[in-house]
Amino acid sequence: MPSVLFVCLGNICRSPLAEAALRAEADRLGLDLVVDSAGTGDWHIGDPPDPRARAVAARHGIDISGYQGRQVKPADFRRFTHIVALDHDNLSNMRRLAPADALAELSLLLDHVPGREGQAVTDPYFGDDDGFDVTWAEVTAAAAGLAARLRGG
Repeated sequence: MPSVLFVCLGNICRSPLAEAALRAEADRLGLDLVVDSAGTGDWHIGDPPDPRARAVAARHGIDISGYQGRQVKPADFRRFTHIVALDHDNLSNMRRLAPADALAELSLLLDHVPGREGQAVTDPYFGDDDGFDVTWAEVTAAAAGLAARLRGG
């Protein structure tokens, strides 16, 4: 079964939104997936997503209030078939942290959106609420592309 781990810096904004978007798309398609998210940093372990991330997800009918921040660990590279970074720094960190026996395929999230390959998902943390709408649009477009790929279409 395909399994996807989304990774950003703190695991309270972009990666939980990507997790929510892929879960919703997989449900819509009837696709059986394991989906999770994590951060490279340890500042928000055990914390819920940012209130603005929870609000944008809720506006789209998704409750992420039960998600909890966690940090990437070496076992993730064997547990997940795909580790998807939200930006270049986190992708570089994943490449550096990957153990020798890593199984996961690494990519950037927007690599799964035609015409957006190689681009980073907008980090809304230091901006206003509108930035979370931009991030939501990016992660939902990428979730659709990634789900289609995982489905074989």
